[in-house]
Amino acid sequence: MTIKRTICAPATGVCTGAIAVVRLSGSDSLTITDKIFFPADKSKKFILQKPNTIRFGVIKDNDKIIDEVLVSVFKSPYSYTGEDSVEISFHGSDYIQKKILELLIKNGARTARPGEFTQRAFLNGKLDLSQAEAVADLISSKSETSHRIAMQQMRGGFSVELKKLRSNLLSFISLIELELDFGEEDVEFANRQDLENIINKIIKHIRNMIKSFKLGNVIKNGINVAIVGEPNVGKSTLLNSLLNDERAIVSDIPGTTRDSIEETISIDGIIFRFIDTAGIRKSDDIIENLGIKRTYQIIDKAEIIILVVEPKSNIIKVEDTIKKIIEKQKKLIVAINKIDTQKVIPENILKNNYTTVIISAKEQQNIDKLIKKLVKISNIDNNNEFIVTNIRHYEALCKAYEAGKNVIIGIKNNISGDFLAQDIHEILNQIGEITGEFTNDEVLQNIFRNFCIGK
Repeated sequence: MTIKRTICAPATGVCTGAIAVVRLSGSDSLTITDKIFFPADKSKKFILQKPNTIRFGVIKDNDKIIDEVLVSVFKSPYSYTGEDSVEISFHGSDYIQKKILELLIKNGARTARPGEFTQRAFLNGKLDLSQAEAVADLISSKSETSHRIAMQQMRGGFSVELKKLRSNLLSFISLIELELDFGEEDVEFANRQDLENIINKIIKHIRNMIKSFKLGNVIKNGINVAIVGEPNVGKSTLLNSLLNDERAIVSDIPGTTRDSIEETISIDGIIFRFIDTAGIRKSDDIIENLGIKRTYQIIDKAEIIILVVEPKSNIIKVEDTIKKIIEKQKKLIVAINKIDTQKVIPENILKNNYTTVIISAKEQQNIDKLIKKLVKISNIDNNNEFIVTNIRHYEALCKAYEAGKNVIIGIKNNISGDFLAQDIHEILNQIGEITGEFTNDEVLQNIFRNFCIGK
């Protein structure tokens, strides 16, 4: 694949704003820009512009001025892509953006593919593959925690850990392969006990990374919180209160919520995905029953259940529902609602071991306490530095872990060095797949096609 052709793309979204940016990357970036950009200071040729500097001037289409702009210059290798690059900042008009792109293409550039700027950064050694993928995660981050993890990985924290694992193995694989060169002399250069010790340390580290994926997936995509209960206990009112917005329709008519309503908010750097569900009851209404069926499906998929009850709720039914939720191994909060109108609270609800909070969703009483309990029960460790959030990384680590276990089994069974070498190479290859040291064009295309154009 050639990367010599100069590419261009908008670096900001297509919308009206104060400023927009178009970027170029490639060896002809300055030459192409020079054909349409006319600096206000004519004493210096733009083509000789020093790196990391900005020039003011105008973009022209022949004699027609398109806009007054600022042009930033970055020269190889000190740019995001590692190539000569130019960024043109102009007034945020959709027309101006299209016109500048049209002029750049007319003078020799081509439109960049999705993620091509970051792909070039990877191919030019500015980022490894896991860092490049973290760029996409950073752009799509929706909470403080997901932003922090993406930033840490983009700056190489995850890569450093993987490189440590690889470096620990490389010396051993070299010694084992040296043994194979002296196969007829029955020599052992790689001490098997030392190898077993280091493999055990590596697979323990990999196992911890694998375990972190569940947490990473929650941080990246949010925690599903199902708000369930009988009709008219205040589920929709609670959703509106949590969101501080009239998102769900509230009515005294039982069965108003026929389908689930989903909204997300960030609390203490964690994304919570709240799902208001149809009230659970026996009904002859076909449509309502479909909603109730979906409620049970949502309960199965949710990590946390907020069971909304009211003081006058049938305790036998409440306890039966709680039992079913606990049997599904779901985290449970029982929210006793409507304390502004119903003061007497059944003692047997309060005496159980599950998390309970007394609220008034309508009057927003103790909603802050409910939120605190929600954050606590989510059990998100925001201080964990190495969290796997990418399914590709997770799958590679699982394969490396299995290969590591095979090495331990092989050592204990005293198998020959050539078989040990195969499993050690598998560990190295899987780690290399994550960082991009071993990959192919098809994998790269799959990764970068999910990026936005211009990044």
